[in-house]
Amino acid sequence: MRRDVDDCPAPGQPDPNPFEGRRLTVSHGYAAQLEQTYDSFIAANDTINARKVRTAQTLGTFVWVPTISGLGALDATISAARAEQIQGGVDQVVGLVLYNVPDRDCSAGESAGELSGTDGLRRYKDEYVDAWADRLRRASDLTFAIVIEPDAIGNMVTNQALPFCAEAKPIQEEAMAYALKKLQFDNVNLYIDISHGGWLGWADNLPLTAQQAGTIVRMAGNDTKIRGFVTNVSNYNPFQAEVREDYTEWNPSWDEDNYARSLAPFLEQEGLPSRFIIDQSRVHLPGAREEWGEWCNVYPAGLGQQGLTDANPYVDSLVWVKPPGESDGQCGFPGAPRAGAWHNDYMIMLVENAHESIVPAASLDRPRQPWWPN
Repeated sequence: MRRDVDDCPAPGQPDPNPFEGRRLTVSHGYAAQLEQTYDSFIAANDTINARKVRTAQTLGTFVWVPTISGLGALDATISAARAEQIQGGVDQVVGLVLYNVPDRDCSAGESAGELSGTDGLRRYKDEYVDAWADRLRRASDLTFAIVIEPDAIGNMVTNQALPFCAEAKPIQEEAMAYALKKLQFDNVNLYIDISHGGWLGWADNLPLTAQQAGTIVRMAGNDTKIRGFVTNVSNYNPFQAEVREDYTEWNPSWDEDNYARSLAPFLEQEGLPSRFIIDQSRVHLPGAREEWGEWCNVYPAGLGQQGLTDANPYVDSLVWVKPPGESDGQCGFPGAPRAGAWHNDYMIMLVENAHESIVPAASLDRPRQPWWPN
């Protein structure tokens, strides 16, 4: 089922890959949360998995900024990245998620946001996006990879029969276009969210997805540049599936590798870049679900791989966008808390089923970071 790189010619992309030669910044808040999981394994006398947790604490994750009041997370993340870049001597790529579009999550509600309607659009521009722009303008010493509004385009393409989503669409298009226009800095790489292969990867949806993305980019202005797109955010699809699940039979995008390959030509027809980052923070095990509609705290699952890959010429990097261990909502795995809350039992499972690249650390000692005293 896997394709060789030679099956698909490498797209011409003049700009350098922002992940090449850089390290995805470690979130110190997330690393601190993992201490609870570490303690659970130590209490169970499981030092192998405890050392896997130590490894996870050294891996970068994207930081989400889902509210206006949460903008301080940008300051903390930028400070941590500077400390690592200066004291650690490693160039950083700072992963951030811009996630506060008005009438967010119009089709589900588990992650509904704080803004709504035209007043929400005004606040989104003035209080949220402008604050991002101000901070990024003052951080020209760092490189950024920014995910733009998870699920928004998915709802625009497939959920317009829902009145709430239909009413939200023009407001969300304007909001996203404004964000793209305001964040046009040389050190900022913008990746628009385009859901995952099980949502938008069907043959009929591929051209519609590219057209919707093109509409938003053009609304931002002819000079607007984006680096590319992000797939599988907060979902569980593998990059390259070891087993093709029965429910993927009629879908050309049965895993995220094939989704990127399937969508790329349609993006290029729209004059858009065909570059991707792919969230692999949580990957379901074969047979874990019966349909793609099972999206909430899917189990069994494990931590996925990170980093550069030569398996797909369109992919900049495999990344952890959704911090593993944060709940999707009060659904799926038994006892799951509200969306965004820490779910230690789930994280224990993710570590136990981690991808082979997540090897146990050499020591049980807490990893040394400039921002984390030992």
